[in-house]
Amino acid sequence: MSTDDTGTHQPRVLGPIDSDTSERANRTWWDAEADDYQAEHGAFLGNAVPGGDFVWGPERLREAEVRLLGEVADRDVLEIGCGAAPCSRWLRAQGARVIGLDLSHGMLAHGLAAMAADEHPVPLIQAGAEHLPLADASFDIVCSAFGAVPFTTDSARVMREVARVLRPGGRWVFATNHPMRWMFLDDPGPEGLTVRLSYFDRTPYSEVDDEGRVSYVEHHRTMGDRIREIVAAGLIVEDVVEPEWPDDLQDEWGQWSPLRGSYFPGTAIFCCRKPDA
Repeated sequence: MSTDDTGTHQPRVLGPIDSDTSERANRTWWDAEADDYQAEHGAFLGNAVPGGDFVWGPERLREAEVRLLGEVADRDVLEIGCGAAPCSRWLRAQGARVIGLDLSHGMLAHGLAAMAADEHPVPLIQAGAEHLPLADASFDIVCSAFGAVPFTTDSARVMREVARVLRPGGRWVFATNHPMRWMFLDDPGPEGLTVRLSYFDRTPYSEVDDEGRVSYVEHHRTMGDRIREIVAAGLIVEDVVEPEWPDDLQDEWGQWSPLRGSYFPGTAIFCCRKPDA
């Protein structure tokens, strides 16, 4: 869920980054980082929990408590950017028919290993979110907990793809970094409380390898951008949840910390619906 656990932004590549470059870079990055990421964050995410767990973000907001997806039993559900699939596994344990989709083979491999002991494994697909390899009107619910959306160049297309695969009346709920976090360094301490970038600067954050190739990309959209993309895809925004940092949570995770969480939100969860036919 964190873009950069080093605490500071790395040098940016100025200018636009196309979809193919962004997808290639992020696939390679997540494949390379999958083992370390799961070793550090897998317990928090619930990878080892029988039947998985569904945590919406670093603030530890759980779907079991907030039910942003509504009733999931006997529903067809797609998780985009499922990673090691703890959320998909949890949904399956609640009686949903689930498919998990992720760009990274390395992350999906962790998902396969985690669900080996589950009574009902979840089918997993390796694919990007801008071109979902799924039929129209296939799902009652689509969800994403910090997966895919901020890593795609054309997030407006992602919204259109979600609208396409949703059935009328279906729900689309996704969590991302709160847009205002773009203004600050990825630093959990006092340095992360000072504005360093313009909120309106939509230049992608990117890293390059030793040969100058783009090796990681994350894309910024303002709150208004996100809502306009959702509405332009024919979807209805029903709520935007900004989880507060719990008093009893003392963990730091990349840029997220009790200090920063006491001042401003780190996560935005967009709750959307496709209109009824």
